[in-house]
Amino acid sequence: MASSTKNKSTSTTEPKNKRRTAPGGTGAKLTKEENAEKGFTASAQLGENLQKVLVDLIELSLQGKQAHWNVVGRNFRDTHLQLDEVIDAAREFSDTIAERMRALHALPDGRSDIVAQTTTLPEFPQGEIDTTEVIDLITERLDDVCTTCREVHDDVDEEDPTSADILHAVLERLEQLSWMVSAENRTPKR
Repeated sequence: MASSTKNKSTSTTEPKNKRRTAPGGTGAKLTKEENAEKGFTASAQLGENLQKVLVDLIELSLQGKQAHWNVVGRNFRDTHLQLDEVIDAAREFSDTIAERMRALHALPDGRSDIVAQTTTLPEFPQGEIDTTEVIDLITERLDDVCTTCREVHDDVDEEDPTSADILHAVLERLEQLSWMVSAENRTPKR
């Protein structure tokens, strides 16, 4: 006896991997706050400033991985390993910033579409890239994240010096990495 059930997956008008809207319509709804903690709450501006740093750090980690997978050429191994340091720092700091936002009752947004729409970092090239070019591209991106940190710093510090201290740590490490990475392409001045 043949089955009369129809196959619902035969639609050819929509791709299988089409992005679906989160439950609730045009976007995810906020959950009801229950047992909310007391204490300092970030202003909208403080949340926005920390969000700017967060998306740049997430993008830096993603671009670092893209470079890590596709770098070729002289000093490959050193560059490959140095990219791991950049990626680890970006991931660690993005987690620290996001958790600080939550501690201040702000909502971090690290969704891929939000990161892509709001990062200040330029798009990273596709395909194999020579080590010397990767060095320059990653140095530029490290400097871009530092610029974002410096642009929001004074406003963050005015409202929340503790969050500004986190920005200091980000700046200290990323500027150090920028110097170390960029040194790969430098020659001594004589």
